Amino acid sequence: MKIRFKKLAAIAGITAIGILATSSSAWAQALEKQKVSIAVGGKNLFYYLPLTIAEQLGYFKDEGLQVEISDFAGGAKALQALVGGSADVVSGAFEHTINMQAKNQMITAFVLQGRAPQIVFGVSNKTMPNYKSIADLKGKKIGVTAPGSSTNIVANFVLAKGGLKPSDVSFIGVGTSAGALSALRSGQIDAISNLDPVVTMLQQKNEIKVIADTRTLKDTNELFGGPMPAATLYTTEAFLKKNPNTSQALTNAMVRALKWLQKAGPSDIVKVVPESYQLGDRALYLETFTKVREALSPDGRFPEAGGQTALKTLKAFEPELEGKNIDLSKTFTNELVAKANAKYK
Repeated sequence: MKIRFKKLAAIAGITAIGILATSSSAWAQALEKQKVSIAVGGKNLFYYLPLTIAEQLGYFKDEGLQVEISDFAGGAKALQALVGGSADVVSGAFEHTINMQAKNQMITAFVLQGRAPQIVFGVSNKTMPNYKSIADLKGKKIGVTAPGSSTNIVANFVLAKGGLKPSDVSFIGVGTSAGALSALRSGQIDAISNLDPVVTMLQQKNEIKVIADTRTLKDTNELFGGPMPAATLYTTEAFLKKNPNTSQALTNAMVRALKWLQKAGPSDIVKVVPESYQLGDRALYLETFTKVREALSPDGRFPEAGGQTALKTLKAFEPELEGKNIDLSKTFTNELVAKANAKYK
């Protein structure tokens, strides 16, 4: 009897292991692509904080994904990685979906990370102490994270509202961290379009005069005249069609990170975010988080009017968009985030 019991137990154990292996295998097979490469332009920025949280807290792994994140100097470089085939997905600005469609390349955003751009345009108090209006910037050097990035786009829009064209100034890529601080402090640039924590560090020492600020919903609506989608996860239309389960898994992880951020306090953030992101000033990093918290999306959903706002903004300084038939319904989808929110209520 004892021998039979032992045999039954052994068989049960083998069966249990088999079930686990089968379920694990089934989960792996459910994902069309387990290894996913994500390109980002300035991973240390609060703009991309949800991506960092999803990575650091293991949310991608929980979804069965092996995610490799490559950091570039700016969003335009990250976009190039996607177009060139070295990245599957980009953590980048929504506006790129419109610009790429105008070039007959379909890019779709499927998770909204930020509902305000968090980008600040400021003039150097060192090289332009007597600044009075946008007209004073003609012929000057403006630092952006990378030419063509969202910081460049916002700078172009601010200039356009003041009567200047992009060709009236010189844009210089300065990155998103120490390089940006050094460029302004050394006088290499006369103005800067960048994000936190860089901007708050410059403000703290009264090194810039802020001309435009999009860190709050109120200021964003005033500048652009409506909701302006900011950081997203976007990829090619082909990737979404070929990898629906993988795309859903990525979305699940990001929505989970967004919901974690809604409840997290500043002290929770510094425990998760790499120390190098704090640029040597932890207290300032904590203070900055409270400023930009409102800009983070609570659920990853895109506002229906956001596409119109973004298109109108781009048309203000990109004449090549005139006459282009942009189908805004193809620039973003809320289908995946709806499912993710049902999973992580």
